[in-house]
Amino acid sequence: MEGRTVSDWNWDSTWPAPAKLNLFLHVVGRRADGYHLLQTVFRFIDRADTLRFEARDDDQIVLATPIPGVPADSDLTVRAARQLQEATACRQGATIHLDKQLPMGGGLGGGSSDAATVLLGLNHLWQTGLSRPALEKLGLTLGADVPVFIHGQNTFAEGVGEAFTDVDLPPESYLVLHPAAHVPTAAIFGAPELKRDTAAIRPADWQHGQGHNDLEAVACAKFPAVAEHLAWLKTHAPLAMMTGSGACVFAGFRRRSEAEAILASLPAGMQGWIADGLSEHPLAKIR
Repeated sequence: MEGRTVSDWNWDSTWPAPAKLNLFLHVVGRRADGYHLLQTVFRFIDRADTLRFEARDDDQIVLATPIPGVPADSDLTVRAARQLQEATACRQGATIHLDKQLPMGGGLGGGSSDAATVLLGLNHLWQTGLSRPALEKLGLTLGADVPVFIHGQNTFAEGVGEAFTDVDLPPESYLVLHPAAHVPTAAIFGAPELKRDTAAIRPADWQHGQGHNDLEAVACAKFPAVAEHLAWLKTHAPLAMMTGSGACVFAGFRRRSEAEAILASLPAGMQGWIADGLSEHPLAKIR
């Protein structure tokens, strides 16, 4: 997924929308407006949805591959394209083709990543000229995780997820287990028992392998399948944790062969896969 130049991206391209993992996720407070203050490290991995764009003769945004149960006007890809049109007074349209590989409600950021790729891709194809920081600001109106995918670097994120301090992460392969559960983010953040007072740390002081996921205990209590998958993975990798608000759980390995050996012993009825960490988002150089 890495290594392409800006000139490689055009209307004939297939555009990646990679997943992310939260290498830790602390809730350090809550604002008066109810938004939670977070600290986390986002790591991009080479598991992805993909998108294609077709130019249109009108200004309409059409999703050719709607997700069952999600009205087109509510789909983040459509909303992202329309937000870009509105912000730039663009009169061009596009038909969007989305190949959905990342699970919804899995904590991998799939919908946010799709929206970010739409903003990055159409800003490039329509030549609307927004800077990456401007696209990040636009993305924040769509969801808290959208800006990091536009930012394009593995990063220590703070605030509601929009303040970034980039980090260099070692090469790792990740074994990701996907419980058969759709975990609504709002149900986790809205739980009264959620721990919201973890002590903040300075980005410069964070070390790889440090931290935990404050959302994990709530998700495991509400969704037994998450607890079951995490418990199994921890028997093989004690530092395993949940990503985002769930449902997926993961463990990192310096050698891919270690992850492959554990995946081979996965019990019947559990689903999992292996992905490698990326040094940056595949569209990090697009403009």
